Amino acid sequence: MSSRFLGNSIKFNNVYIVSTGTTCGPLEFQGPLGTYFDKGFNDHHCGEDSFEKAERKMLRDSLDICLKREKLKYKDIDIYLGGDLMNQNTTVHYLAREITKPFIGIYGACSSFALSMGLSSLLIEAGFVNQAIAMVSSHNATAERQYRYPVEYGVQKKPTTTFTATGAVSTLLTHQPTQVRVESLTLGRVIDYSQDDPNDMGRAMAPAAFDTITTHFQDLKRSFKDYDLVVTGDLSTYGHQILKEMLQRQKIDVVHYNDCGCMLYDTQKQEVFQGGSGCACSALVTMGYLYPQLKEKKLKRVLVVATGALLSPMMSAQKESIPCVAHAISLEVVE
Repeated sequence: MSSRFLGNSIKFNNVYIVSTGTTCGPLEFQGPLGTYFDKGFNDHHCGEDSFEKAERKMLRDSLDICLKREKLKYKDIDIYLGGDLMNQNTTVHYLAREITKPFIGIYGACSSFALSMGLSSLLIEAGFVNQAIAMVSSHNATAERQYRYPVEYGVQKKPTTTFTATGAVSTLLTHQPTQVRVESLTLGRVIDYSQDDPNDMGRAMAPAAFDTITTHFQDLKRSFKDYDLVVTGDLSTYGHQILKEMLQRQKIDVVHYNDCGCMLYDTQKQEVFQGGSGCACSALVTMGYLYPQLKEKKLKRVLVVATGALLSPMMSAQKESIPCVAHAISLEVVE
């Protein structure tokens, strides 16, 4: 049997979005897209006694909201896939204890949203499962504690720093037709441009986004003009500009383009430095804000290119550079 992959991409025929659940922290809820999210918390503890438990609560709530919309229970889903930023996928694995159904933990750093959606889509398209949940989470305080410094330390941040989004998203996918489908997937390569500053993620990830976008266009014979909107995951202001310059140097006409890290916050009024990052960043913008517009046919086709910096605190301490990846999913209205 020959592969259906077109280069690094695959087109789907029977993968549809059924419902979603979105939860977020206080800054995200106060941001320009806050009214689009299902549930916002007033503080980063979310009623729990640790930031790690708070992240798990946000993810559980997003899953409950997603399933409740379809009057489903955990046991009704064939398989769950998900990831977060903590070591050993702490959030999703500890939540999976409560699910008692097959679960696959994945890690793509901040690209985990598109990766979990893409892998779920492959399982559905192949006919192995009927319903799958893709879920991701991130929390500013848990990520800062792991990758840089605990927030209590009060270290001064560099101007190039991005701000890890606090939030969680769960999405139910199926082979039964709905209003919006997952049309295609482009799996990214790991790209390393010898950037070694964990406080400059936009510069590190922009080349991976460039590689995946150009590969997607080449594989599927498309351009920016074939989409109502192309969004990258979380390059934020600085990386967003670097990517545009890289594309323009290749004579690529960049239109209908934005970055989720720039959209999630008001960078002029909120203290988020260059803008958002984290697994929840592209997931909240896509499923909380763009997905409803697709359902209402205000948008017809959207390309989401979620970026991830695959850095390890141990390797950063050893002055290693940061490998990065970007995965792309195309969402479109079912006519």
